[in-house]
Amino acid sequence: MSIANLFSRFAGYYKRHGFFDTVRRALLALKRKFFAGHMVVFYCDLADRRRAEQASTPFAVRCIRTLAELNQDHLQQMTGFWNAKIAYDNICERFKRGALLWLAEYENGLAGYGWVLRGDTIEPYYFPLTQRDAHLFDFHVFPQYRGKGVNPYLVNCIFDDLAADGSVRAFIEAAEWNKPQLSSLRKTAFRYLGSVKSFTVLGHRFTWWSKAKAVETLNSPAAASGQVATLSSPNQR
Repeated sequence: MSIANLFSRFAGYYKRHGFFDTVRRALLALKRKFFAGHMVVFYCDLADRRRAEQASTPFAVRCIRTLAELNQDHLQQMTGFWNAKIAYDNICERFKRGALLWLAEYENGLAGYGWVLRGDTIEPYYFPLTQRDAHLFDFHVFPQYRGKGVNPYLVNCIFDDLAADGSVRAFIEAAEWNKPQLSSLRKTAFRYLGSVKSFTVLGHRFTWWSKAKAVETLNSPAAASGQVATLSSPNQR
């Protein structure tokens, strides 16, 4: 994210929440970025997964393929956290790249959402994906619906759709500090792949794996256990 976009996001947050909340949020964001440790990567072999028995739920799940299908109330909820323009531009870019937006709705309101992109990732990833892989990213459950199983229910519905459409593997990641998200993912068919750190310098992506699980089917740095450092170009996914 550019410096200009970063300042714009905080300016939008300041208008909604005031000075002290913005300072607290900024300090938390800096702490998470520079001191929060690794990202935890999960994978799912879709054909071999054990299909979850979905409990009765009041939430309806819907897949959105274009911006035109997204109603204005839902769009406003999704863009209301930081800077609405940046959030809107991100949504437009994701649809343009072919990403699908999955919604969990409750009585026509938006309870949560998540994005799925097949065969690629929006940002440079830790290893290349094949056309039959899928990346799940940017899942969010709104505060009033947390603790109700929205995220696992949404993920399991997505698994069913991906498997039916011919995808063979799915990947997702969460920050080590995000305990609720990690706990939620463990209620799905996702399995631990490894912990990773990465950064980009002069157009080159550096990736360090630790505690990586050996998965023979993956053509990735994580196929070897232990501490691994790799270098890839920005165009490699």
